[in-house]
Amino acid sequence: MNDLLLSRCDPKAPLMDADTRARVLAALPGWLPDPEAKLIARRFGFENYYQVMAFVDAVAEIAHAQDHHPEMLVSYDACTVSWTTHSRGGLTLNDAICAAQVSALPEASGT
Repeated sequence: MNDLLLSRCDPKAPLMDADTRARVLAALPGWLPDPEAKLIARRFGFENYYQVMAFVDAVAEIAHAQDHHPEMLVSYDACTVSWTTHSRGGLTLNDAICAAQVSALPEASGT
């Protein structure tokens, strides 16, 4: 996972094959693929809306820095973050890089 934390997204990253996807997902506890393995998602729970919004802002910083943007479903006490590489039609290493970096956020520690 340390490799993912220090990595940068590559706009030309290829889709991950099944073996790579399984290995990478094993290093990302809590992140689950959809049935077609086109995206990974994780729900982060919080005590209040202010914590949710601080988390959303921190995710946005990662997305901006990596130029790779998630879908987020925001509610009063949770945020579900989904990563996919739309330009490739599925999962690339970019999604895993961003998922690992989001998981490492201090704001994510109470989830």
